[in-house]
Amino acid sequence: MLGAYPGAMTSAGHVVVACDKFKGSLTAAEVVAAIRAGVAAGAPGREVRSVLVADGGDGTLAAAESVGFEHVAVTVAGPTGVPVVSGYAVRDGVAVVEMADCCGIVHLPGGVKEPLTASSRGLGEMVRAALDDCGAGPVDGSEGRSAGESGGGVSGAGASGFETHPRVRQIILGIGGSASTDGGAGMLAALGARFLDAEGAELPDGGGALADLASVDLSGLHPRLADVPLTLASDVTNPLLGERGTVAIFAPQKGAGVFEQAALEAALGHFAALVTEAMGRDDTELPGAGAAGGVGYAALAVLGAQMRHGVEIVLDLVGFDDVLRGASLVITGEGSLDRQTLLGKTPAGVAAAARAHGIPVVAVCGRALLDEADAAEVAATGIERVYALSELEPDPAVCMRDADRLLRELASRVASEWLAEDGVAAGSSASEGSIASVGDGASAGDGATA
Repeated sequence: MLGAYPGAMTSAGHVVVACDKFKGSLTAAEVVAAIRAGVAAGAPGREVRSVLVADGGDGTLAAAESVGFEHVAVTVAGPTGVPVVSGYAVRDGVAVVEMADCCGIVHLPGGVKEPLTASSRGLGEMVRAALDDCGAGPVDGSEGRSAGESGGGVSGAGASGFETHPRVRQIILGIGGSASTDGGAGMLAALGARFLDAEGAELPDGGGALADLASVDLSGLHPRLADVPLTLASDVTNPLLGERGTVAIFAPQKGAGVFEQAALEAALGHFAALVTEAMGRDDTELPGAGAAGGVGYAALAVLGAQMRHGVEIVLDLVGFDDVLRGASLVITGEGSLDRQTLLGKTPAGVAAAARAHGIPVVAVCGRALLDEADAAEVAATGIERVYALSELEPDPAVCMRDADRLLRELASRVASEWLAEDGVAAGSSASEGSIASVGDGASAGDGATA
């Protein structure tokens, strides 16, 4: 366990559970359910309020839908072109699109990674479907049909005789969990851009094909992109190119060996040079340009998107500040707590929000890859104590297999140590926290890829 034991009592209040997935073991919804059950066992009668949270990767769509966003089904091209039934979520003019769910690494057929040919096209098809949405039902983005077609068009009289208008006025793009390294070219192509070779033919999808790019035509981009603001939900700050770029840092996770990395770096450099010429400025060094295999670059440089921390966006979507009011304890967590967590992943974002309300926070995880040297940084996030499943079960295979049971036990332990009939035990001052022990077994969940 990392952090301090509970100390003085404070007034009673409800418990807030706000967790991300335990990747490879439990979805965010399953994590929340297990913690709720554990708290009920350890502190019977204590009110528990829960929200699903994510950082812009997989789970972002589910978080939005858990608070009433409507799911709109869309069929788009997966990362290799195989159709994927996915969708976006919409409420009050805001659409949430999740790259992981439409063309992310989880949709690679057979799990076979395709570093040179995987594409972000499906993301562009999803955005196009949202831009065309007039609220008429399921759409097929891969064939260019929108909800507006069955409802009478983007602006005009539908079958019912009523005037129809686009209902999406803002789009949030969660771009974690990508499978591709194509600079966002596939996304842009689905939105109307043209990428041509020396003979004037359309390039095939994938980052490798960008080596043959001869011209870029952005004149056909969807007209509503000029009016609908895009916000990227991402914590990646890497540039597009170079030793900290998307290829060097993230392409190996997507199956790129030394040869593929060299080819992709050269192809993206060539692609960016032509985009720079078309746009009249070089945006390759923008923080976040390297997110999602370069989707960040395309969105920021070409589509004029803005970027925010993914967890901050999701916490806003689920109304987290309202949930916190009157709470005595927040339980957060994800599969693996490590130094990436400290840089703004879901638990750190939850802790920062709770700290602003003066509410103590503890974190649960599959494994904690943090030690004594990290204690001050952990405390600085607002997390007062870390509990790991690997403390209960050191065998990685058992920890993965029995994650639900172990998490219930761990949550019951948290409740018995932090909650009492008369109130909540507040942890010692964060600056006085110490390392009791750190679970170092394999997690019931790994760190996410960018």
